Amino acid sequence: MLKKILVKGAKEHNLKNVSLEIPKEKLVVITGLSGSGKSSLAFDTIYAEGQRRYVESLSSYARQFLDKMKKPKVDLIEGLSPAISIEQKNTSKNPRSTVATVTEIYDYMRVLFARVGIPYSPFTGKPIVSQPISEMVDKIKKLPKDSTIFLLAPIVRGRKGEYKKEILNYKKRGFTKIKVNGKYLNIDDFPNLNKKLKHEISIVVDRVILNSSLGNRLADSVETAVNLSNGLLVAEYENETLPKKFRKLESVTFSSKFSCPESGFTIEEIEPRLFSFNSPYGACEECEGIGHSLNVDPNLVVSDPKKSLQDGAIEPWAKSTSMYYAQTLASLAKHYKISMNDPWRKIPTKVQDIILFGSDEDEIKFSYDDGYEAYTTKKTFEGVVNNLERRYLETDSEWKREEISQYQSETKCEKCKGMRLKDEALCVKINKLNISEVTEKSIDDAQKWFENLQNVLTERENKIAQHILKEINERLNFLLNVGLNYLTLSRESGTLSGGEAQRIRLASQIGSGLTGVLYVLDEPSIGLHQRDNKKLIKALKKLRDLGNTVIVVEHDIETMENSDHIIDIGPEAGLNGGQIVADGTVKQIIQNQKSITGDYLSGKKYIAIPKKRRLAKNGRFIEISGATGNNLKKVNLKIPVGTFTCVTGVSGSGKSTLILHTLYNAFNLLLNKNKSRKVPKAFTGFKGTELIDKIIDIDQSPIGRTPRSNPATYTGAFGPIRDWFAGLPESKARGYKVGRYSFNVKGGRCETCEGDGVITYEMHFLPDVFIPCDTCKGARYNRETLEIRFKNKNIADVLDMTVDEGCEFFENIQSIRSKLITLKHVGLGYMKIGQQATTLSGGEAQRIKLAKELSKRPTGRTLYILDEPTTGLHSHDIKKLLEILQAFANTGNTVVVIEHNLDVIKTADHIIDMGPEGGINGGRIIAEGTPEKVAEVKESFTGKFLKEIMGDNSMKKTA
Repeated sequence: MLKKILVKGAKEHNLKNVSLEIPKEKLVVITGLSGSGKSSLAFDTIYAEGQRRYVESLSSYARQFLDKMKKPKVDLIEGLSPAISIEQKNTSKNPRSTVATVTEIYDYMRVLFARVGIPYSPFTGKPIVSQPISEMVDKIKKLPKDSTIFLLAPIVRGRKGEYKKEILNYKKRGFTKIKVNGKYLNIDDFPNLNKKLKHEISIVVDRVILNSSLGNRLADSVETAVNLSNGLLVAEYENETLPKKFRKLESVTFSSKFSCPESGFTIEEIEPRLFSFNSPYGACEECEGIGHSLNVDPNLVVSDPKKSLQDGAIEPWAKSTSMYYAQTLASLAKHYKISMNDPWRKIPTKVQDIILFGSDEDEIKFSYDDGYEAYTTKKTFEGVVNNLERRYLETDSEWKREEISQYQSETKCEKCKGMRLKDEALCVKINKLNISEVTEKSIDDAQKWFENLQNVLTERENKIAQHILKEINERLNFLLNVGLNYLTLSRESGTLSGGEAQRIRLASQIGSGLTGVLYVLDEPSIGLHQRDNKKLIKALKKLRDLGNTVIVVEHDIETMENSDHIIDIGPEAGLNGGQIVADGTVKQIIQNQKSITGDYLSGKKYIAIPKKRRLAKNGRFIEISGATGNNLKKVNLKIPVGTFTCVTGVSGSGKSTLILHTLYNAFNLLLNKNKSRKVPKAFTGFKGTELIDKIIDIDQSPIGRTPRSNPATYTGAFGPIRDWFAGLPESKARGYKVGRYSFNVKGGRCETCEGDGVITYEMHFLPDVFIPCDTCKGARYNRETLEIRFKNKNIADVLDMTVDEGCEFFENIQSIRSKLITLKHVGLGYMKIGQQATTLSGGEAQRIKLAKELSKRPTGRTLYILDEPTTGLHSHDIKKLLEILQAFANTGNTVVVIEHNLDVIKTADHIIDMGPEGGINGGRIIAEGTPEKVAEVKESFTGKFLKEIMGDNSMKKTA
């Protein structure tokens, strides 16, 4: 068996016929500048081929359920193992997916609660005990006299299968009637059931009429039913005391296991599915196991309390062109003696509540004039919130529903209080807690709770729970080892950052104990504080020591120093990259003169500390006071205006909650007219909106989701390019307008591929094949459009140029060059002007957004927010990024960055350090000021690491 992975002739994306050997069962780091080809080698070549070979070894039936993977452009790969990719993408949008379910901890918890949990009555608080036969009989006898009662033994409840053999056995035992999926049948008429669907089957044990002549028959039949169905009995009856037209089958369920004698509260069964919020047997009936619902939010209906009713305080009604809503508000104002010109916040709270939630039984005189006639009517008022809720449910218009949904936000389910489960599940407890209360604990606290259980459980319970607890504790320890101690088990997967989701999958893989596997990871250090980095490196080494090959795309210096082998790709990015610059141990990389990575590892190159730190412009600050969202503890935030501020702290300390979910969402409500429709987390006040004119969140989300989106369209460079071609003499002579040069509409585009440049062929059980369009040869435009040339280049040639080439080509055309030069300034000179958005990395997408901001006329009053902008960036790229961010601050703008990278933190004017820990032990500002000041704060983990890198170097490495 080969001890190396051999790659020959890799040509995927920008890779230039790359050949290399990768040692197996080692920790291998692939590094290089952003866009140099790291992911092309690691994911699009090595992982893709490993996964493709595995998938192709399966049957065609199995392959249809798996992702299709195209064959990478590579001549040969030998020595591949089965490949598992752990990327920094959080693909789960399912609200039912939580940290506990993803890690399988919840599956074990369900079994634990089903086997050793004790049910307590939600009415009396006393333990629920089993229901004896005599009690069941007594309760049945209390049903309406002379009722016909069917005594049923449920034998199949919500399970898939055909059950022919089972029914035959019951027939041999003398049973003649059954109930199948709600219908009563003779046992001989048992239907052919679809084995892929879930079914409900009950044996009809007896049919009795409730009167005094029953004798022992009822007790005997009840006992037979209970024995057949493992303790369950359903009594179905028609109430004979009611008129025939009002009669319907009613049922009472009895359990020989659990029933409260005082309240009659009964739990049919305590099985693992009772604790599943994905099962109808356990999920709360109101929210169906989601835990929350979408409701119209009064804070979104009135987003600006400074506005009056006249000026549109009721935002959804203010948008309407109909006079009906304005006249309704005027009538309400007249009735309750308030002015339409008073700001909303000055209207009495009682009247605000009536406008929003209705007048109950208080009738109001409404006056209307629709332009044809004036009329009055007296009626109660339903309230704006109730009006929107009703219209949302009643309308058939998707457009109206989407319009109203802008004013909705998530609220906890009133029935289950966000716990997702039925009362029957929530009343089962271990050590005074139900299963939902345990999932509300952080991973750190949950681990302590489960570890302590063996001291609480009885000897018998410990024997039952021993194996289950071992599995739970192992998984919790793996999560702790990758620095996720602050996450709660109930945290929805969709709310996790890419780095958190990746580390959860990493922990799951370590827990699986697989050997001989090829793991490919994408920057696992993302979102991780320097303090937790050692834990992550230890986890990666453990994965390697199990006998696996671990390939990590990474820029973190500490990870590289702990690796067995480094592959440095470059020398630059895009077309100027795609080559192996250096390959070997850390020492060999440092000694390689061509390697930029080696220069940063050795300290020859570094990011300098500024000689001066900026102070707040005019001594002014942007402030948020009393922030209490998530784990924040009445935080008062002050950001100096016109500076570069870094918000730091360990993972889960509250950085994103404070900056993105509180500061950004609050200011966005006012400055951007709440385009994102996100409600800010709780706070008591804010100051400084007059100091900024707009707030912009520059994140790493894609600039577009189709091949037609590209850097030119996003930055606005494509508009002047199309204008220029439309203005050429030949174009004018042919009557071509600007629309002719769009590949999104008919006219100038190639209609064979509809402007995509490729034709997609579906191959069913094989990967889809993308073939360049035969008509336009991938150019996207038709022949007539491509005949229009400038300097011997048509518009397709221009889109195929790099940004560097485009700047030179349009040197004298300022309207185009001014847009392209900003892309060059952010280090994207290598990128093609028309490169498809779907092929861009997160770092590249963020820098394109930065370029767009650079191209705008600066006002000096913008607040820029960036969440971990160094994601995917090499130290050399970070240096360029910092130059841009400093340039924003130099023109008077305020830049706020959430960051863990010490090279960024040390260059900030001001640091706000959150902590001291994550989760409930975080949520406070523990240090703020210049990096030098924070480095002296003993409580600050950030300060500790800052002191290490600034202590000796601060004098010699300043700029």
